[in-house]
Amino acid sequence: MSNWTDAHCHLQDRFLGDREIEATASEVLARALAARVDRVVVIGTDATSSAEALAITELSGDVDIYATVGLHPHDALQDVEEIVALARRGHPRLVGIGECGLDYFYEHSPRRAQRAVFARQIQLAQELDLALVIHCRDAFDDLFEVFDVEGVPSRTVIHCFTGTATEASQCLERGCDISLSGVVTFKNAESLREAARLVPLERLHVETDSPFLAPVPFRGRPNEPAMVSVVGEFLAELRGEDVDEVRRQTSQNSARLFKLSPR
Repeated sequence: MSNWTDAHCHLQDRFLGDREIEATASEVLARALAARVDRVVVIGTDATSSAEALAITELSGDVDIYATVGLHPHDALQDVEEIVALARRGHPRLVGIGECGLDYFYEHSPRRAQRAVFARQIQLAQELDLALVIHCRDAFDDLFEVFDVEGVPSRTVIHCFTGTATEASQCLERGCDISLSGVVTFKNAESLREAARLVPLERLHVETDSPFLAPVPFRGRPNEPAMVSVVGEFLAELRGEDVDEVRRQTSQNSARLFKLSPR
């Protein structure tokens, strides 16, 4: 019987430290395994967290750990070439570039810088044949403009998708997969639930984005990979699908996206 895959989480110390009760990555992963989550992808957001993500993959245990390296749009003024150098150095558990993309909601970095750094990481994913993990918030028009110039890597996912059904359709038409987090369970997320219903099951991923965005009924608590099952079970009910099939297919989708080793 298949287990869940958390397609996007942050287990670096800086993130795990943002909670009242201290936790280690090993402890969090042990709880994940108890919840039938046996694969996680730890995401980098800058040079330091990317190096830490790669180091976490070397933890021993029964959960398979993979990592990405990337520069988040919030940090687009940092040197993206550090990410390029880290990715080119290679690592047996490096499976993706990102999270990278555009964020016009917070706009912590100038839009021009965000676009330039995003384009560079698209090029890097294409060069190294790695998955591309995209963060996009209130910026889909510009996202599609960058795609029109740079192209879309064959294995691309919009992580923590929070757009509309129309935007989801546009992403799917361009070859992107869609990954959904605990946001889909939130009371005010009906437009996102509409989008979630139309994503083909073979293009769908589930994630926690932990320690952020814990799903209902755990809102306000630190999120962690064990809770990806809550997201998956909610989606199965929302879409009228069997939970076992959603578990199997989303895990298979993430294995395809990231070229994960056969179990």
